[in-house]
Amino acid sequence: MTAAACSERVVAAARGWIGTPYAHQASLKGIGCDCLGLVRGIWRELYGREPEIPPAYSPDWAEASGRETLAEAAARHLIAIDTGAAGPGDVLLFAYQPHAPARHCAVKVEARRMVHAINLHPVAEVSIVPWWRGRLRYAFRFPAEM
Repeated sequence: MTAAACSERVVAAARGWIGTPYAHQASLKGIGCDCLGLVRGIWRELYGREPEIPPAYSPDWAEASGRETLAEAAARHLIAIDTGAAGPGDVLLFAYQPHAPARHCAVKVEARRMVHAINLHPVAEVSIVPWWRGRLRYAFRFPAEM
């Protein structure tokens, strides 16, 4: 599959999750997911079985550990890219606080739009407003071939 075709498939898959209720640690389209569950579900749609299953995690896991656990996991399976190079189909990782680890992920679907799951809200496509842009820490690309 070409990189462009992979990006198109990721965007279509991400938009297919819109409306899925938020559920911490879940990853079932139409039933429930959190931000990581959304990315895991897209991976399954593209490649089949997940490369690893995350351990149980609390809502404050990133701050509690102080490690870049989410970015480390993404780097094991996705291709790290410069945040400025992120395009449709790429995974974005955000940190809520300036010196905290990244703990939220989304999929960029257009130049200034992303699909994400956030606490208390169903999966939605939203604008990447300055608040989000200021918290962007990492970007990753799904591999075109598996």
